[in-house]
Amino acid sequence: MTNFAVWAPDSRVRLRLGDGDVRQMKRSEDGWWQLEVPEAGPGTDYTYLLGDNDDQPLPDPRSGWQPGGVHAPSRVYDHAAFGWTDTGWTGRQLPGSILYELHVGTFTPEGTFDAAIARLDHLVELGVDMIELLPVAAFNGDYNWGYDGVCWFAPQESYGGPDGLKRLVDAAHARGLGVVLDVVYNHFGPSGAYAPMFAPYLLEGTQTPWGSSVNIDGPRSGEVRRYIIDSVLMWLRDYHVDGLRLDAVHALDDRGAVHLLEEMATEVEALSTHLGRPLSLIAESDLNDPRLITPREAGGYGLHAQWDDDVHHALHTLLTGERQGYYADFGSLDCLATVLTGAFFHAGTFSSFRQRRHGRQIDRSLVPGHRFVAYLQNHDQIGNRAIGDRLSSTLSPGLLKVGATLLLTSPYTPMLFMGEEWAATAPWQYFTSHPEPELALAVKNGRRREFASHGWAENDVPDPQDPETFQRSKLDWAEPGKPAHAAMLEIYRKLIALRKSRADLSEPRLDRVQVWHGNRYVVMRRGDCVIAANLAPVAQRISLRGVPRAVLLATEPGTILTRDVVELPAESAVVVSL
Repeated sequence: MTNFAVWAPDSRVRLRLGDGDVRQMKRSEDGWWQLEVPEAGPGTDYTYLLGDNDDQPLPDPRSGWQPGGVHAPSRVYDHAAFGWTDTGWTGRQLPGSILYELHVGTFTPEGTFDAAIARLDHLVELGVDMIELLPVAAFNGDYNWGYDGVCWFAPQESYGGPDGLKRLVDAAHARGLGVVLDVVYNHFGPSGAYAPMFAPYLLEGTQTPWGSSVNIDGPRSGEVRRYIIDSVLMWLRDYHVDGLRLDAVHALDDRGAVHLLEEMATEVEALSTHLGRPLSLIAESDLNDPRLITPREAGGYGLHAQWDDDVHHALHTLLTGERQGYYADFGSLDCLATVLTGAFFHAGTFSSFRQRRHGRQIDRSLVPGHRFVAYLQNHDQIGNRAIGDRLSSTLSPGLLKVGATLLLTSPYTPMLFMGEEWAATAPWQYFTSHPEPELALAVKNGRRREFASHGWAENDVPDPQDPETFQRSKLDWAEPGKPAHAAMLEIYRKLIALRKSRADLSEPRLDRVQVWHGNRYVVMRRGDCVIAANLAPVAQRISLRGVPRAVLLATEPGTILTRDVVELPAESAVVVSL
């Protein structure tokens, strides 16, 4: 028996079952249409017909399963039927964890949830605590980044569908790995978004960079907010995931007294209390606003963490020398010292890229470092480059290790991007698989126009619709066994193990972090641990301001300690204990 229900306040709705049987539905005063069908069990295909239109059967906006793709009929899915084995799983808290961002379609040659399971042991040996999956909500086509999702309750079928995602989460938990899922609630993708045909899910006359704004504070927005929060709770409850990364929350235009994010955090806290395991909400925001991660008791939204692009920009510019676009204000050692001790570089300061003051300073004595997710690389900072090139294509192995050392000994929650740990050579490019020729051409031309304005020749920018662009972006799992890649992987493993073995390196108090620097070198003290990094192409003598007792890790041979001074080889780093 299935109770079919859909919100459509302005239209008559009929249910069409898979065999063509059309049935009238009953409307309630709140605009919901419902019908209980005793013979329609799990596996039943169905669509809805709006008004008198019999020629356009539409999938369910709350569909949990789209086996034929986002344009095809929905199928009844029974969450209770899956045989979970993680009943002993008590969760994984974000503080103290190391995240690993991966894209299901390019993480393995097969590009499925089940294929990813076979690589989980690699991540356990690496020492990460939680995997963060790029969005898997059903989207148009067989593959893309996932940020064009249109079915916010259904996992992508080409990855393995609902059962496939559950198998991956179950297998991760069996290995002690938590799972964070990237979710997108600020817009619908350009094709297959049928929800707005049923009800006012979009706010007319508004726009995000990716399409019309979702109606979260306009007329009749209550059911839209419920739609989003029900999706949030579903992923955490029915798929057993341990946290959500909320995409571009600055594009959630909510001017109400209770922001959607605060409402979301309140309901997630209630679910966490019921389930008896920690559930984390991580925001992506370019606002540099600590209100997101300030507890609700102190007037904030109560999210658990946010991505920190300023840490990335400070490290990236210092390592690469790039200064274009939004990198213009970054690149100095002073800048690096600022973000290593205070999270934000723009904290009520002038941003030349924005041509205005930006951000707000945090209270270093109150806000713990683990509330900021920091990274050297991620899907955006690689994939949104013209050719999707990784740092491994531009930096020496020495500087890659220096960057990894500064990241993994920082006071923040570190996140790696898949393959970073062995300096993967595969680019990660922008790819799509829209089946509609006009949309495919528009995406291709739009991408090339964007980078032509930055001086790129049209033929140098990969065509997102070319299947080879997708194939090039897949990891090569033969690389970790090759000497140079294996050496990088070993450094990452040692750094992660060191971070976990020394309480000083997971200490979240930002006001206890000390940083000093000189000519192309930086030193960071964290309790009795001192990290010295030489970014220069020549050896340097660096004062540690204390007498070291032991070298805990050196990225290159040839490090020499003399009382309170260390002589570091070119492009190398060392961690010592005092």
